[in-house]
Amino acid sequence: MGILTALLVLSALIIFHEWGHFLAARYFGVKVEEFGLGIPIIVTKPLAQKKWGDTTYSFYPMLLGGFVKMKGQDDFDLSKKSDDPDSYLSKKPWQKIIILLAGPFANILLAFLLYIAIAFLGAEKLAPVIGGVSENSPAQTAGLQAKDKLININGSSITTWDDLSDIIKSSQGTLYIQVEREQKLLNFTITPKISEAKTIFGETIQKRLIGIAPAGTFITLEFNSIGEVLTYAYHETIWATTIIVKSLQKLIEGIIPMDQMGGVVSIVDITSQASAVGIATLFALAALISVNLGVLNLLPIPALDGGHIMFNLYEMITKRAPSEKVFYNMTVAGWVLLLSLMAFTTYNDIVRLMGD
Repeated sequence: MGILTALLVLSALIIFHEWGHFLAARYFGVKVEEFGLGIPIIVTKPLAQKKWGDTTYSFYPMLLGGFVKMKGQDDFDLSKKSDDPDSYLSKKPWQKIIILLAGPFANILLAFLLYIAIAFLGAEKLAPVIGGVSENSPAQTAGLQAKDKLININGSSITTWDDLSDIIKSSQGTLYIQVEREQKLLNFTITPKISEAKTIFGETIQKRLIGIAPAGTFITLEFNSIGEVLTYAYHETIWATTIIVKSLQKLIEGIIPMDQMGGVVSIVDITSQASAVGIATLFALAALISVNLGVLNLLPIPALDGGHIMFNLYEMITKRAPSEKVFYNMTVAGWVLLLSLMAFTTYNDIVRLMGD
């Protein structure tokens, strides 16, 4: 059941992505000949097909893929090019860029909507409760103890453990901390110490620390207005996008080893596990995967939206389109690279699962 849920979630993310392309294409008057779920590579005949209006909606047996086939657009058969007013190629480069951006934008929008849903379901964050105090740390010297609940720092209220981290990171000098201990409010003065710490990417950095760790308990956030819900969803979407972009950056820099890259198998496995935890957890993971799908599609690889955006930017700058030979060769190279990455990440997934 978990695997089926995972497949349905991933299929929904892909449909939403293609829906973005579809709506933008129709807005600019481009005829969408086919809207497909699945990729017709191994099996080219759809399991089901239905035509509504000018568009044929198809379902192919190879899931976890999708496409919108616009009139006049075929990366491999350039003889199908069309300059008709309702074809993709007849549109100006900036219009085609908007059509291409609409897919990744739809994924970001979906993540935002999912975070709104999570807010109504009951968004949870780490509680600002101390679970442990390091030996010889500023916190131990000051007298902080396990089970102390942080109330405010330098006059700023603390609601979640993230609030604590943000304030310490941006602060300078001494911290004035108020905690609740056995229903009493106690005040402490602590001077953080610059120490080594690990980022979520495994990098060693220098940061201000006071030497405490969270208890691992969670609180459910309370929202008093729709404005607070929208603000929460906005910040969570920005956070997810930043994490994905930084992950790609660290991967390119070699900070994250290549053997840590995961593919479809890992995504299905993790999504399946999340579905067993609860709907809010599943939505949170789906939002992160949706952002990931949107960001990855913006990479300048010809097989992806980012590659086509690159071609259109070239046309806008030089006032001429790339030659058909260059376009075809780069598209083939892009697909070879993309399929190689898929094979590599699938291999990593299998090795990882066998190791477990």
